[in-house]
Amino acid sequence: MSMHHPGPPRFLAVGESTELAPRKPDPSGTYTWRIEEAPDGSHTVVGDDAVETFAPDVPGRYTIVLSAPDGEHELTIRTFPAEMAIADETATPTNGHSGASGSSETGKTSGTTGRSDSGVGSGHGPPKPGKARPRLTLESEQDGSTVVLRAQPQTEPHRGAPAADLDVEFYVDDRDTLDGYTVDGRELHVPIEALDDDARVHAIAVGEQYSVPDSVCLHPDGTVDRLNEPPAWSKEMTLSEIYVRGYVDPEPGQSMFEAITEKLDYMQDLGVDTLWFTPVLQHDGNDHGYNITAFFSIAEDLGGEDAFRTLVAEAHDRDMRVLFDLVLNHSARDHEFYQRALAGDEQYLEWYDWKDREAREPETYFDWELIANFDYTNLEVRRHLLDAVQKWAGIVDGFRCDMAWAVPMPFWQEIRETVKTVDEEFLLMDETIPYVADFHNLCFDVHFDAGLYFDLLQIGRGNQPAKQLYESLESRYRIGFPDHAGFLTYIENHDEERYVSAVGTHAVRAAATATFTLPGMPMLYAGQEFGERKRRGEPDWDHPDEELLEFYRQLSSTREEIDALGGEAEFEPVEVETDSERVVAYARGSGTDRYVVVLNFGHEPRAVRLPETAVEPVDELSDENVATEAGVTVEDAVILPAE
Repeated sequence: MSMHHPGPPRFLAVGESTELAPRKPDPSGTYTWRIEEAPDGSHTVVGDDAVETFAPDVPGRYTIVLSAPDGEHELTIRTFPAEMAIADETATPTNGHSGASGSSETGKTSGTTGRSDSGVGSGHGPPKPGKARPRLTLESEQDGSTVVLRAQPQTEPHRGAPAADLDVEFYVDDRDTLDGYTVDGRELHVPIEALDDDARVHAIAVGEQYSVPDSVCLHPDGTVDRLNEPPAWSKEMTLSEIYVRGYVDPEPGQSMFEAITEKLDYMQDLGVDTLWFTPVLQHDGNDHGYNITAFFSIAEDLGGEDAFRTLVAEAHDRDMRVLFDLVLNHSARDHEFYQRALAGDEQYLEWYDWKDREAREPETYFDWELIANFDYTNLEVRRHLLDAVQKWAGIVDGFRCDMAWAVPMPFWQEIRETVKTVDEEFLLMDETIPYVADFHNLCFDVHFDAGLYFDLLQIGRGNQPAKQLYESLESRYRIGFPDHAGFLTYIENHDEERYVSAVGTHAVRAAATATFTLPGMPMLYAGQEFGERKRRGEPDWDHPDEELLEFYRQLSSTREEIDALGGEAEFEPVEVETDSERVVAYARGSGTDRYVVVLNFGHEPRAVRLPETAVEPVDELSDENVATEAGVTVEDAVILPAE
């Protein structure tokens, strides 16, 4: 495989742009770009720098050539008409406060959208009702001596919808050679004997807009790997966020990592099998840790690298996986390289984006005063961060990627290939708020479901009917995420007010049950399981709400025991008869097993009739018979076996 090739084919519309950058760059090398082929009527040009922005001016197919120290590499850019552009997909974020990165404040909440202070990615909300971006999934099978790739394009906003009347286009990756294949409508046929080496194939659905691509890798033995599929282990994970400097108070002489290690059995008993640590790298002293001062060093105030490796090993001994926060948009202003830049070092002045270079005023998002944004046109920056990624990918099992929208998408694609080479089961989880569906294109496996979070907040407050949950799930697919995308479901994290504080105790169990029984991967934020009200800081371990804690244990074990509640099980809305808009029901199914979940976000128990659904009246959560003459009684949440 060529070293510096810029990656897989690009898909965009006139009016959109894409970054051109060599992969695995040698900062001392020379890299130049040229347009080898362009559609008739195109007058677009490309600059002379190693990293450029390419903005096509007419629809069609462009071939861009990178001249690099190891040779020349072609890149295909498929461009659609301007009216097919993905609305505001590249817009600059307008508000947000991810981890209060770089700020001495404790966070803000947007007064315009009602969304949290975790950052705004694409700058747009879900498509209007009735409009949906196409999406596509590639399936494969062997038919004798031929591999058949079959594209399943859809526009209906629910998983498993029938194939839609859409065009499909196939592209062989420019890095690979594949001869002898044929395309027949929505199918690509490849004789196995033509597969001399691995070959990657990308497909895209085209209608009023174009879809997020789906990609597979064909192997010489005829087997096929799905390149956008989340790791198998992640599909059923239960994750806990550990705010590392506010999780537990170490004993005298004990490091934070050692203190957290002592809580691993507790978390395992809770049903947690995956841990997300907020930043653990060396930092500037702010307790959130998002202002990094050394990308190759574990924070000494937490215990240092040896203690961290021991913590990871202890988690692995319990079959638990570890993710940590990867912060790549910026460094702390206390970082040695930024300080060198302030002192006038020309090399490091080139590492940062400057609002006013002469005045040494760096670019930041949201006017955060303690950070400075990296300049991704600098190959030294890219090389430095890639090397750090390579190191830590050999220790942990995944990254939660902070402010993913603020880092060039092609760089995330390069990171993905880097970490998957280290560990093919490595997990990449993004924070882009609102959703950016294109980040599922060879970038991230799992996405923060901030839309579901916001809707659960509004439902709990009584500002939305509980049926808004249906709309929340559908919005994932209207926006264009393919069916195989993973979603992290949650009601609390370190950026948000605690759910119980924001809404009240009445809706907590219903909201928690939603995160554990809707399609996705549930997350608990430290202390959520026993009613903690402080957003950050050590949870009150000595005074837990024991009933709530036992409820969460039961909820977690029920999800683990019932396959039909898992992340990939079928989902179906269920109509109910009740006198409250704060009640909603849905069915989950796997094989012949089917369960109905009924949630009540209101203050009082409700009688609920399920006219079209036959259920057994014994609740899986409480083991109590909830049948009444009017149907079933739902205090907050029940899970009922169904036919």
